[in-house]
Amino acid sequence: MASNSDTVIRCANGRIIVDGAVTIDNVVMLTQQGIALFDDSVVIVDLEKIIEVDSAVISMLLEWLRTARKNSRSLHYINLPESVESLIQLYGVTEIIPVSRK
Repeated sequence: MASNSDTVIRCANGRIIVDGAVTIDNVVMLTQQGIALFDDSVVIVDLEKIIEVDSAVISMLLEWLRTARKNSRSLHYINLPESVESLIQLYGVTEIIPVSRK
């Protein structure tokens, strides 16, 4: 299993890709790195390569959403792992977090 320091956020094929673990140990750094990549009017964040999460991932997704909206950007999350979808449901933010289905 990859450590939190192995987690990478990068742009590829017009998407921001989160690759690795998103936990309390690295969520602040990852949140800032992700926001720095918001350069288009429509931001697509691909979460397929997330391998481990804790509840901190919800704060990251919500902060990205707040930042995108504040800067008049449209943000969509795609390819959510089951663990992320479960946390979104658990915290009752299903209606707030924009998830695009394939």
